[in-house]
Amino acid sequence: MPLALPRYLHPMVPKAWRNRKPTVAVIRLNGVIGAVSPLRSGLSMATVASSLESGFGMADVSAVALVINSPGGSPAQSHLIHRRIRALAVEKKLPVYAFVEDVAASGGYMIACAADEIIADPTSLIGSIGVVSAGFGFDKLIERIGIERRVHTQGEAKAMLDPFRPENPEDLVRLKAIQADVQDLFTTLVNERRPAVRAGRENLFTGAVWTGRQALPLGLVDELGDVRTTLRARFGDDVVLKLVAEKQGSFVGRLLRRAVPGSTMIGLAGTGLAADALAAIEERAAWARYGL
Repeated sequence: MPLALPRYLHPMVPKAWRNRKPTVAVIRLNGVIGAVSPLRSGLSMATVASSLESGFGMADVSAVALVINSPGGSPAQSHLIHRRIRALAVEKKLPVYAFVEDVAASGGYMIACAADEIIADPTSLIGSIGVVSAGFGFDKLIERIGIERRVHTQGEAKAMLDPFRPENPEDLVRLKAIQADVQDLFTTLVNERRPAVRAGRENLFTGAVWTGRQALPLGLVDELGDVRTTLRARFGDDVVLKLVAEKQGSFVGRLLRRAVPGSTMIGLAGTGLAADALAAIEERAAWARYGL
């Protein structure tokens, strides 16, 4: 709290010290987690590192608030972001609060678990503690139009899950083993960071989601609320919420993302553009799973 000074001492004290208000750095983490490209905005260690460093590095902040809105994505990027938040929190000795907007699911929830407390709206979607791998199978399509797929590898697993070849049962066995290992890491992390989780009463690690109101008695969140109301209750009505600017990417990248919906990018077509367009469809599907 600000130090109350006798009025006669005010002229002798620097102006900035006379009424120092508590300050909380606010960092927005919005989007699907994973590889970011000119056509695909989202979250990755590369895109959020500078915002995290700026927020935790602000002078005289009392805490850091993470405003999360993410349906999940890459397990590796989710874990990297989680670890960076925890490292900065320990280094700077600052409490961290996570505020969930529409959704903190899968990797989004993993990031939220980096906070000391998770606060959600009653209608937020929380959880999806699980692992999913999705893709397409084009083998029948290329057979129908007369295309022959030729793949030459050194290493029998090098072309695992090739979408242009029939699904191989051995590939599925390897995939399930990978998923099980990632799921073990995820559940261990949640149990360590969320000791109030009532795993004994209900299996929370099936990939299911709950509303914020449902998640509260399960221990997945600590409180229902929003950024302004909660932080004013914790730090006083005069708390200053200092928003850390989000990284927007390059000017060209922003133009590309705006151009794609209108299909005005024929002249820039290529394999990279096609991959980005497919990634954009997958990103849309990630949000759609939660009705968003």
